[in-house]
Order: sequence, then structure tokens, then C-alpha cells
Amino acid sequence: MDATSPVVSRPKTHLSILLILSATHLLNDLMQSLIPAIYPIIKGTYALDFVQIGMITLTFQIAGSLLQPVVGYVTDKHPMPYSTVVGMTFTLAGLVGLAFASSYGLILISVGCIGIGSSIFHPEATRMARHASGGRQGLAQGLFQVGGQTGGALGPLLAALIIVPRGQPSLAWFASLALIAMMLMVWTAGKHAEIRRHVERAHSALSNVTTTRHAHSTATIALGLTVLTLLMFSKNAYGESFRSFYTFYLIDRFGISIQASQLMLFVFLVASAVGALIGGIIGDRIGRYRIIWISVLGPLPFTLILPYADLFWTGVLTVLINLIMASAFASILIYAMELVPNRIGLIGGLFYGLNFGLGGIAAAILGVLADSMGIEAVYQLCAFLPLAGLLTWFLPRIEDSRELPTG
Repeated sequence: MDATSPVVSRPKTHLSILLILSATHLLNDLMQSLIPAIYPIIKGTYALDFVQIGMITLTFQIAGSLLQPVVGYVTDKHPMPYSTVVGMTFTLAGLVGLAFASSYGLILISVGCIGIGSSIFHPEATRMARHASGGRQGLAQGLFQVGGQTGGALGPLLAALIIVPRGQPSLAWFASLALIAMMLMVWTAGKHAEIRRHVERAHSALSNVTTTRHAHSTATIALGLTVLTLLMFSKNAYGESFRSFYTFYLIDRFGISIQASQLMLFVFLVASAVGALIGGIIGDRIGRYRIIWISVLGPLPFTLILPYADLFWTGVLTVLINLIMASAFASILIYAMELVPNRIGLIGGLFYGLNFGLGGIAAAILGVLADSMGIEAVYQLCAFLPLAGLLTWFLPRIEDSRELPTG
């Protein structure tokens, strides 16, 4: 390196910020996971069919998906770290509204508010995690994901312990979690402003040597994002069959209680948390491309066996399936960020939005199929969805890069 080359020290990994971001993601996703967790309760209370259950999920997912790319695009140009607090205000209002909703229409409005809250939270929180990563993108997104997945797993458990015995109004008790999340978000927003200034100075110092480092052609970007979107749909369609309908499947097929089915859903979702963290860490070592291959196509043997397993092996197989499949999201997200490195908020919003929106579309489709074919037939059909992992072959081979090189 000659004397005129900029020297920039390796960026620091802000572990405390990543852990707090993970905690806020946990609280955010815990509150939104209460929606499918109360489906068995409201199905009986309001005499809903599977199509109406699917429409609740669709309403939540669409509200949580359409705004996310817009929020990400705007915050790429004008960063708004405190917007996460605004998002949590919507979640708080939706949660209280859901607790006291007296009609199907009010339920839809309430879950829509919770979806809007998530759509505001995810793009800016994703940017925070990337800036705090110090170049360890897999670790950062893995920790961020493990918070969300853990929150999603705790929802059914808390529903089984609190909401099922005490009823729908007990949802209001969880409003205190929204207030805690808002306090944590104020702290992370202040820290992020400080980190962002450091990152911008470092990028400015490196501008002369990195202007073409991440340049990809329009065709490469379009192909990569298209393949990643299709992989996300197959992954989310299979995952949604569990999040929205797993409890009904267990009750119908094995005759277990609502509480027991919620506990099995909790175990399934815990596997998501573990898989997300493992996938992020291993992705830093072996590359995103290999992780995507393994995580999307890998569960196929287990999904094919699942519809014919007894209760014990159903529990074992669902854990294995989700452990492998959940490792995909962090690598898919980072892969997309490497394709379009200057649009982190937009990519975060787009892919979290896809996560919501595609899941909602899948839930609506699966609800129609469950009413017409039966819930067990749905799982037999979904068993083939991991075959979509073969599309990974068409992903452009881009090098895993880091936000900043060593100095």
C-alpha cells in the first residue's frame, strides 16, 4: 500500500447494539406472533372458517409488506432511526385493539395496525444491524434473526399459558412489552446515529479505491433478485403451513388439546431461532450461496416423510425441517444486500416485506385448500415445495464482500 492510499481500521462489531436490536426484534415479533397463536380461540368464538383465518393472516401480512420497501427507500435517502419507535406505537394500538375487538372487521383492522408497525420497524432495524456488524454480516443478521424467531416462538407458548385460559382480553397485558421495546429503541436509535457517522467517514475515505468494488450489472441484479424472491416464496409457503395451520393439523390428525398443540408449535418455532443464528454464522465461513442451497433444498427428505409420521416423529421431523429451512433467511438477505449494496433500507424492507406478503398469500391459498381438500392433504402437497431449492443453480456467482475491507 503506498503512502497516499487511505488507511482505515477494521470496523468494530458493536455486540451490545446487536443484542439490544435482537431484543427489540424479539419483542416486536412476539407481539405479532400472538395473532396466529389465538386462531383456535377466535375460530370458535366468531365461528370462522379456514378461509377467514387465512384472510386474517393475509391482512396482517399485506399491511406488513406493502409499506416496507417504501419505508426502506425513504430511509436510504433520509435515515430515520427513531422511526422504529413510531412503528411500535402502531403495534401497541393494534394489540390493544385486538384484545377488545368484538367483530371480525375489528380483528382485521387491529392486525393491520400490527402489520404496519412491523413494516416501519424492519427496514431501519436492518440498517442498524448492518452498520453495527463490523463486517460480520452473518453474525449480525443471525443475531437479529434469532431475536425475531425467538419472539415468534414465545407467542404460542404465552398464548397456551396465558391467553387460552384467560381469553382474548388478556392480549392487552402484552402492551407493557411494547412500552419496553420503545425504550430500547430510543437507545439504539441514538447509538445508530453515532455509528452511521463513523461508517460514512470510513466510506468517504475509501471512495477512491472502492467505487467499483460492488458494481453489478442490471441483468445480474434482476436475475439474482428474481431467483431469491422465488426461493423466498417456496420457503415461506411451507413455513406458513405451520405458523397458521400446524395446531389444526395436530388437533385433527392426533386429537391432542389446544394447549399441547401450542407447545408443539413453540418447539417448532424455537428451531427457527436456532437455525437462523447457525445459518448466519456458518454463512460468514462458507458463503451465502452454499447456505442457500443447503437450507432450501435440504429439508426435502423430511418434508416428504412428515405427512405419514406418528405424533412423536412429527415433532422430531418438524424441528429438523425448520432448523434447516430457517438458516436461509439471513443468507438470502445478505446476498441481496451484496447485489445492491447502496440500498440497504430498500433491500431490508423489500425482503422483510416479501417475508410478510408472500407468507400472507400462501396462508390464503392454503386456507382455501384446507377447506376443499382437508388439512392433511395440504401437508402432503406442501411436502414438495423444497424442490424449489433447485432454482439456486441460477443465482449469479457473486463474491461475498464486506462493508469495509481491512485497512
